[in-house]
Amino acid sequence: MKKTIDKKDKASIAKASMSHARVAPRKARLVIEQIRGLNVTYALATLENTRRSANPIVVKVLRSAIANAVEKDSSVNPDDLIITEARVDKGRTLKRIRPRAMGRATQILKHSSHISLSVG
Repeated sequence: MKKTIDKKDKASIAKASMSHARVAPRKARLVIEQIRGLNVTYALATLENTRRSANPIVVKVLRSAIANAVEKDSSVNPDDLIITEARVDKGRTLKRIRPRAMGRATQILKHSSHISLSVG
């Protein structure tokens, strides 16, 4: 069901992104790799039936990209859209301290992501 996308076919109709999403990039990339190049209805069905912590965030960005495409060009059928570009970049890292035994402390790193999707 996956459609391969050539560089010349990469004409994206609309984009959507989310900055500083509170999910680690490593976890978000696992979800993005599942839907890259798929039809949006098939991608939404895949995300709804997969249990990953990044799924609700990616679904939100994907629905935003679909809405942007319909708003930009009202003649577009949302069922015909394909995910042309899906990218997860590393966001800022929040550093927290956890107290440990004998007066020591360890660092806790809370990673964030920048998620970008294009549909066309």
